[in-house]
Amino acid sequence: MNDIKIIEGGVTAAKGFKAAAVQAGIKNNTKKDMAMIYSEKPCVTAGTFTLNKVFAAPVKWDKNIVNNSAFSQAVVINSGIANACTGNDGDSACKKEAETVSKLLSIPEDSVLLGSTGVIGMQLPMDKILHGIKLLVPSLSDTLEAGTDAAKAIMTTDTRDKQVAVSVEIGGKTVTVGGMCKGAGMIHPNMATMLCFITSDAVIEQSALKKMTREIVEDSFNMISVDGDTSTNDTVLVMANGMAKNQAITIENQADYELYYQALCYVLTELSKMIAGDGEGCTCLFEVQVINAKTKEQAKVLAKSVVTSNLTKCAIFGHDANWGRMLCAMGYSGADFDPEKVGIYFESEAGKIKIVENGLAANYSEEKATEILSKNPITAIVDIQSGNEKATAWGCDLTFDYIKINADYRS
Repeated sequence: MNDIKIIEGGVTAAKGFKAAAVQAGIKNNTKKDMAMIYSEKPCVTAGTFTLNKVFAAPVKWDKNIVNNSAFSQAVVINSGIANACTGNDGDSACKKEAETVSKLLSIPEDSVLLGSTGVIGMQLPMDKILHGIKLLVPSLSDTLEAGTDAAKAIMTTDTRDKQVAVSVEIGGKTVTVGGMCKGAGMIHPNMATMLCFITSDAVIEQSALKKMTREIVEDSFNMISVDGDTSTNDTVLVMANGMAKNQAITIENQADYELYYQALCYVLTELSKMIAGDGEGCTCLFEVQVINAKTKEQAKVLAKSVVTSNLTKCAIFGHDANWGRMLCAMGYSGADFDPEKVGIYFESEAGKIKIVENGLAANYSEEKATEILSKNPITAIVDIQSGNEKATAWGCDLTFDYIKINADYRS
């Protein structure tokens, strides 16, 4: 992190990127519900998508662009309706959106990416969508405010916008990576009802960008969970337009590759944590670190199992150091480990406490444990004493408000 500078902004932080947001009336309220990102120059592109076999029309569209188009140059996003389970009409809607953007921006139709989030099963109101696009194009701006407006427009049950940006020096040139995302519910490993858009002015080979994006998503977005539901619309898109004019980052140029990898990793990881910490109805971010594992995969499976345990999440909400629930979740995870070697600690700004030693209750103060668990964020450190590998997963507590939010989501 010493080489990475955290800066203000999101998708408009990198050179050559503009954004806009408008109220198209999709949600039938006064909030902005459509956003656009546009690059002055064509972008090399990488993307990862939901593993749900039921996937939305824009996911199908974007997969094709990422895998088969020479470049991308714009993204259009709507909130309110997911355009999922919409059949041929949903596919036609994607094509109409791309055609409209293509004409207005004078860019190829197959350089237009799409994102939708909201209620599954509803058709997009194309009159409103196309009118929204026509309003977005003349509103495009490279200002911080434009990026923030875009980040707010893609929200559904999110309580706050989510943006991160960093810069790093590569070959004497300042390279910037910025991004925005949305997500608060239907969040589970293998991504979530989350949309994430990363912009960068780096010169980078597409093979290098795809490789690092795939690897980083595995350790960031695929390590978060709010409610155990894997969405139909999960999308992470990374666009790099080369306007920083650095020497091209390649897989073979290890030093530059690693530096850029760290910058992209920071942005994606921080955005992941923002989603986990904004889970529907939650009161805190819950981080689970599994350390001293035999393999990385073992550590990931155990960390995910603990962070997704509903009983553990309820205990975190109640500020209850009920470590038996954590050990139980590890036991049914499918990972092999020795329960009699496990140590568990809780940590927050209130301090750190050992609650389990060698699989048994440690001599700890329940009052101190409750104090630690009353803060935000909370970290559980699980030491399985079998090797040198580690992994981290992120989630949140499970509260009464989660039920309230999802009981009337469509109303």
